[in-house]
Amino acid sequence: MFLFRFVMFALLGAAALCFAFYLGTGRKHFLRWGIVILKWTVIPALGFFAVLVLSRVG
Repeated sequence: MFLFRFVMFALLGAAALCFAFYLGTGRKHFLRWGIVILKWTVIPALGFFAVLVLSRVG
Protein backbone atom coordinates (compact mmCIF):
# COMPACT_ATOMS: atom_id res chain seq x y z
CA MET A 1 0.00 0.00 0.00
CA PHE A 2 2.84 2.40 0.84
CA LEU A 3 4.56 1.66 -2.47
CA PHE A 4 1.35 2.30 -4.40
CA ARG A 5 0.84 5.65 -2.65
CA PHE A 6 4.46 6.64 -3.22
CA VAL A 7 4.28 5.84 -6.94
CA MET A 8 0.94 7.63 -7.34
CA PHE A 9 2.15 10.80 -5.63
CA ALA A 10 5.42 10.72 -7.55
CA LEU A 11 3.57 10.47 -10.87
CA LEU A 12 1.11 13.20 -9.87
CA GLY A 13 4.08 15.36 -8.90
CA ALA A 14 5.73 14.69 -12.26
CA ALA A 15 2.53 15.71 -14.05
CA ALA A 16 2.32 18.90 -11.96
CA LEU A 17 5.95 19.63 -12.76
CA CYS A 18 5.27 19.21 -16.48
CA PHE A 19 2.32 21.60 -16.23
CA ALA A 20 4.50 24.11 -14.36
CA PHE A 21 7.17 23.85 -17.07
CA TYR A 22 4.48 24.41 -19.68
CA LEU A 23 3.29 27.54 -17.88
CA GLY A 24 6.85 28.76 -17.55
CA THR A 25 8.05 28.06 -21.08
CA GLY A 26 4.89 27.84 -23.18
CA ARG A 27 6.22 24.76 -25.01
CA LYS A 28 3.44 22.38 -25.99
CA HIS A 29 5.34 19.14 -25.41
CA PHE A 30 5.35 19.76 -21.65
CA LEU A 31 1.57 20.06 -21.72
CA ARG A 32 1.27 16.87 -23.76
CA TRP A 33 3.55 14.92 -21.38
CA GLY A 34 1.66 16.25 -18.36
CA ILE A 35 -1.65 15.08 -19.76
CA VAL A 36 -0.23 11.66 -20.69
CA ILE A 37 1.28 11.16 -17.24
CA LEU A 38 -1.93 12.29 -15.56
CA LYS A 39 -4.06 10.00 -17.71
CA TRP A 40 -1.93 6.93 -17.08
CA THR A 41 -1.86 7.72 -13.37
CA VAL A 42 -5.59 8.20 -12.90
CA ILE A 43 -6.69 5.12 -14.88
CA PRO A 44 -4.82 2.56 -12.70
CA ALA A 45 -5.78 4.48 -9.56
CA LEU A 46 -9.47 4.15 -10.44
CA GLY A 47 -9.00 0.43 -11.03
CA PHE A 48 -7.18 0.03 -7.73
CA PHE A 49 -9.90 1.83 -5.78
CA ALA A 50 -12.60 -0.14 -7.59
CA VAL A 51 -10.96 -3.36 -6.40
CA LEU A 52 -10.82 -1.98 -2.86
CA VAL A 53 -14.51 -1.07 -2.93
CA LEU A 54 -15.49 -4.45 -4.37
CA SER A 55 -13.49 -6.26 -1.70
CA ARG A 56 -15.29 -4.29 1.02
CA VAL A 57 -18.73 -5.02 -0.46
CA GLY A 58 -18.22 -8.71 -1.10
